[in-house]
Amino acid sequence: MIIDCHGHYTTAPADLTTFRDAQIAALKDPAQTPSRASLRIGDDQIRDSLEKAQLKLQRERGSDVTIFSPRASTMAHHIGTEATSLEWSQINNDLIARVVGLYPKNFVGVCMLPQSPGVPPAHSARELERCINELGFIGANLNPDPSGGHWNSPPLTDRHWYPLYEKLVELDVPAMVHVSSSCNPVFHATGAHYINADTTAFMQLIQGDLFKDFPTLRLIIPHGGGAVPYHWGRYRGLAQDMKKPPLEELLLKNVFFDTCVYHKPGIELLFKVVPVDNILFASEMVGAVRGVDPFTGRYYDDTKFYIDALPLSDDDRRKVLEGNARRVYRLDRTELYKRRG
Repeated sequence: MIIDCHGHYTTAPADLTTFRDAQIAALKDPAQTPSRASLRIGDDQIRDSLEKAQLKLQRERGSDVTIFSPRASTMAHHIGTEATSLEWSQINNDLIARVVGLYPKNFVGVCMLPQSPGVPPAHSARELERCINELGFIGANLNPDPSGGHWNSPPLTDRHWYPLYEKLVELDVPAMVHVSSSCNPVFHATGAHYINADTTAFMQLIQGDLFKDFPTLRLIIPHGGGAVPYHWGRYRGLAQDMKKPPLEELLLKNVFFDTCVYHKPGIELLFKVVPVDNILFASEMVGAVRGVDPFTGRYYDDTKFYIDALPLSDDDRRKVLEGNARRVYRLDRTELYKRRG
């Protein structure tokens, strides 16, 4: 089985966007607030949105299961109030649950959290618990910067975040550290803000001692870890200067990286630098980069193509394509594996 640990519902029916536009417009005119009942998305609309995109690409590229969450760029925690974010999160998480219900052999759910600037992360714990216990999800996407590019939240190692970590540990589920859209014109969302956040999260974790307090907490840094693999020596050196243990001891029992890296040299570097036990296969399709690479004739996000070309042992290949995701997301205990036999 091949498990893609990073997929977003980027092809959701247009009615979802229409509702969101109305929800945002109502921030200026509450009388125009749309009712949740006004959002009607049929099962056939969901099927149509997936059959021509994610499911088609699963079949063509040879993956079996996608760990699936709401579209990252439209989480947009910086928009509206805490109540706005909660409603939007619930709507999106319920839609992911419907996707999983329609295609239980192809998708498992991960939730977005109802974060909002200045609101304690503890307030997101209830929705996390609902999604895990009631919807059967297996993890969450955690936004380290709900401000959308202004970075006014404490670092991830601050006790500000501890109530949410406590809930993740209690539920025994991991979080992918994933920002959303950028409202700061300095940072292009997918080309700068995402990669900045991945890199920033890793450096924050070096500076703190989070895993002394949460030794079983599991965090996935997406997009190959941002700039981290390219500057692995810098981070090793900074940790050493801070009198920290080696990165393998300090972080790599708890921190993992995915393979959303869209060229073969980048994938090769990731595998040279990061231990294979810490790498989870992912493509993010259909995601940030949707075109065809003229040098390869393949879609940029066809990351399995790059991994297939690596000289990995059979055991290491199984770890990356399946075993590590099963371990990090505790997939063996889920209904997915019971359904698939």
